[in-house]
Amino acid sequence: MSSQFSLLKEKRFLPFFATQFFGAFNDNLYKNALVILIAFEGAKMTTLNPDLLVNLCAGLFILPFFLFSASAGQLADKFEKSKLIRAIKLLEIGIMMLATFGFFYMNLWLLIGALFLMGLHSTLFGPVKFAILPQSLKEQELIGGNAVVESGTFIAILLGTIAGGVLIALPSGGTFWVSCLVLVTACVGYLVSRAIPNAPAADPNLKFNWNPFTETWSNLKLTRKNTTVFNAILGISWFWFYGALFLSQFPGYAKNVTGGGEIVVTTLLAVFSIGIGVGSMLCERLSGRMVEIGLVPFGSIGLSLFAADLWWVSSHMHPEATLGLAHFLQNHAHIHVLFDLFFIGVFGGFFIVPLYAVMQSRSEESVRSRIIAGNNIMNSAFMVVAAVMAIGLLSVGITIPELFLITALMNIAVAVYIYGLVPEFMLRFLCWMLVHTVYRLKKQGVQNIPDTGPALLVCNHVSFADALIISASCPRPIRFVMDHQIFNIPLLNKVFRDIKVIPIASAKHDPAILEAAFKSIAEELAAGELVCIFPEGALTKTGDLQTFRDGAVRIVSSTPVPVIPMALHGMWSSVFSRQYKSMWEMLVHLRLFKKVGLAVGEVVAPGEVSVERLLSDVSQLRGDQA
Repeated sequence: MSSQFSLLKEKRFLPFFATQFFGAFNDNLYKNALVILIAFEGAKMTTLNPDLLVNLCAGLFILPFFLFSASAGQLADKFEKSKLIRAIKLLEIGIMMLATFGFFYMNLWLLIGALFLMGLHSTLFGPVKFAILPQSLKEQELIGGNAVVESGTFIAILLGTIAGGVLIALPSGGTFWVSCLVLVTACVGYLVSRAIPNAPAADPNLKFNWNPFTETWSNLKLTRKNTTVFNAILGISWFWFYGALFLSQFPGYAKNVTGGGEIVVTTLLAVFSIGIGVGSMLCERLSGRMVEIGLVPFGSIGLSLFAADLWWVSSHMHPEATLGLAHFLQNHAHIHVLFDLFFIGVFGGFFIVPLYAVMQSRSEESVRSRIIAGNNIMNSAFMVVAAVMAIGLLSVGITIPELFLITALMNIAVAVYIYGLVPEFMLRFLCWMLVHTVYRLKKQGVQNIPDTGPALLVCNHVSFADALIISASCPRPIRFVMDHQIFNIPLLNKVFRDIKVIPIASAKHDPAILEAAFKSIAEELAAGELVCIFPEGALTKTGDLQTFRDGAVRIVSSTPVPVIPMALHGMWSSVFSRQYKSMWEMLVHLRLFKKVGLAVGEVVAPGEVSVERLLSDVSQLRGDQA
């Protein structure tokens, strides 16, 4: 399968990516140039305190996300997206012309007004940015597409921030060169946007609500309709809380903790941004081109571990005189700091990319842009709370390293809360860990499992890990049918209930449980879910296929749905099978990265389902590999 980078050769992706890249570059070029201009030249333009003005700029840039995200979501759902993007890029050119006048006349309020309008530009672009990807890409390309966009955005942010700082600091003509570059970048962004293919409106008949406050509330309510989407949005917002808190401390951390100068601040930002880019790009390989939310808990673990380590190494530092980059890099503790920041970025990429893909893929298409707008509103709110919390804690004597430790501990609490609400995250994490440590999984024919709609999965039963292996092969949640005795194991019972496992018993043992199981299966299929049964009824004791029962025939006779035969192989000799009679035997024969496989067959129509047909199909898929 082609690499995620191959998307950059595709017209359906490259023009949009370039448009997004130039927009993020221009935002940060202009914002950083203005902040530095105010910090060093503010006294020439106004009598107001420069520190107050810098914080005012940060607030004014975020303010449009609160005020207009809801309206932006409506626009993105109502209108064809490529034309809307071009209109937004034309607005950017006008804003940059206003900024040029502000630089020419050194008019502070024109410059600040242009900054507010650039925040509006980003607000309008946000819902279109994330809503257009599911229309342009296949579901298996969403992780890779989001990874490329996220890494490209952070690189653009980094380059724009550096360019703004370097140009505005030129001894003469700094404002002239900034003006030229922001105008040229805006024009280039518009030109490349003209190549973006059409992306039809999701809801062209949408009645526009001009009241931003009621629409904001409406968007926030939309985000709550799907629990998984809402918790993905909570996770995304938490990441921006975490990231905003870290990024805002870099100047003070560099100066007061490490003793570094301005170039060290840029280096910290660069390493952090590169880490996020690397983590984002690794997501596709680690997820097997699926929307793999199992990476999210993995990312949250790294975010806490490396933030705590950053606190530990920083607490032993004693800042010296202001250091340049060369002297900064001569200190082993400073290299340790860069190492931690890089991996905070990497694990941040693991955390954020799958969450964006979940938000996109599981949102209803007709309201997707408005849900993304609701996400932007929540992101902004969390960033403001991060700023307020940082100011409050620092003002009562908390040090910046201690603030990093508090953030690491808060991240653990947030992770426990989110994964407790949606056990699917932790289940997918366990599946992902299993197929990346104990096993090496080879998948065949998984494209036969439908992306949407109900289906009955029928598979041989070889080990206690079968359900985890099957789950790791499919991005959709699966309702597994499980023996009621295993279902009722203490502690595990709550987990099984949370992930909607269906307990079953034989007619001889408990006919009431059996009837309840078939009723639950019918309800799940009617709701459009995937249900998986093991028609042998028990784990194989020999590695061979056992007699199939008629459960699948009974299910499709009352609920006609497609049936998909599957076969696991390589699992009989694994530690979770009944080949080994004791825990000691399992440990002795434990072999990491064992090759196992899941083969998925062609769909069987409900009218063609029979015990003999399914047994034959599964047997052929399994071959001679137990």
